Amino acid sequence: MRKLPGSVFRQFIALPLLVITTLLPLPSLAQSRADVERQFQRWIAGDLGSEAKKAGISERTLKAAFQGVSLNWDLPDLVPPGTRPPKKQDQSQAEFSSPGAYFSEKRLQGLAATGRSLAATHAATLNNIEAAYGVPGEIVVAIWGRESGFGRAKLPYSAFEVLATKAFMSTRKEMFRAELIAALTMVERGYIAPSKMMGSWAGALGQPQFMPSSYLKYAVDFDGDGHPDIWNSVPDALASIAHYLQKEGWSRGRDWGFEVTIPANVSCAQEGPDLAKPISAWASTGIERISGKAFPSAEMKAPGMMLVPAGRHGPEFIVTPNFYVLKQYNNSDLYALFIGNLADRIAHGAGPFRGDWGDVGKMLRSDVLAMQKALVAKGYDVGNVDGLPGFKTRRSLGDWQAKNGIMPTCYPDASLKTRLR
Repeated sequence: MRKLPGSVFRQFIALPLLVITTLLPLPSLAQSRADVERQFQRWIAGDLGSEAKKAGISERTLKAAFQGVSLNWDLPDLVPPGTRPPKKQDQSQAEFSSPGAYFSEKRLQGLAATGRSLAATHAATLNNIEAAYGVPGEIVVAIWGRESGFGRAKLPYSAFEVLATKAFMSTRKEMFRAELIAALTMVERGYIAPSKMMGSWAGALGQPQFMPSSYLKYAVDFDGDGHPDIWNSVPDALASIAHYLQKEGWSRGRDWGFEVTIPANVSCAQEGPDLAKPISAWASTGIERISGKAFPSAEMKAPGMMLVPAGRHGPEFIVTPNFYVLKQYNNSDLYALFIGNLADRIAHGAGPFRGDWGDVGKMLRSDVLAMQKALVAKGYDVGNVDGLPGFKTRRSLGDWQAKNGIMPTCYPDASLKTRLR
């Protein structure tokens, strides 16, 4: 007889207790939740209220913000008082997805078609925004579409309900507590009434999906009505996105990047923002744009970086520093590539990346984790040892492959599991 795993055994033992618990009178269970609700109200009045007042929040704002607010028990990642955070998921049975799964062609085509129409509708506003902040209109519209469906996505959650719930009992209480104070500051300054501050289940606000701290840093009044309204004003929402990117370092006049072909004799283990060199230097190695067009002359002396998100098994890129600015909006290579591709579709009628996403992403995270640990033991820097192949893991793997007489692929696959130990 096969021995039951510990977690299954514990679930089996817990079944009688579960049956007993479900048969308890409902008021008993409700009282437990009611106790937490009372603690929540005391926390607002005491601990949070004290911190808010130190931040310059008036009693009037506090009362208005939390009028009728209660805990939202349906939100994810909650840790009610008296409970412990869930243990980290065992990675032994977890697979990471192929990068190609992120780029739904149907979705991209739909966003591009709507984006082209709206870019034409708001052309004058977008031209003024680019003049002010240096960010091309197609980039702004692409983010607008990706974040909120061009402002059409429903925002059904009270921001104060979400932020207060997560600040009181989530796995990232300190982060949400800071965002809650920022939201109160927005109300205190008269930017918006609490009842109008609607957002996502994660507390992101308005058409650009800003967290409150980002609103305070980046939101702008571009329609001239006296306050930045990222919920109802398209000019304010679009200009705020551009202002965000400008403040994070967007380089005026530069592209985000180019899909390329990298010759077989050029190592794929050269990617990453720390290995930048002039695009002319990349071109001198035989790297060419996959479109067949030359790199723009204005880009040749400027720095670029290799990016191979699936190693030799997928599309290959030379990206500019603006690519990493897009990652400031959402820290993901795939997100930034999505925005770049969508912007190219909107502005130039481009299609999907031409490189095929290979048969990757089916390995267990535990196997990739073992590879990362083996590389670290050999002196390589793989970045986060987490079972996910980031650029440092990819290039370290490529370096190791080359040193061991293996054609570098710069991506983990099953054939390497036994060799890399």
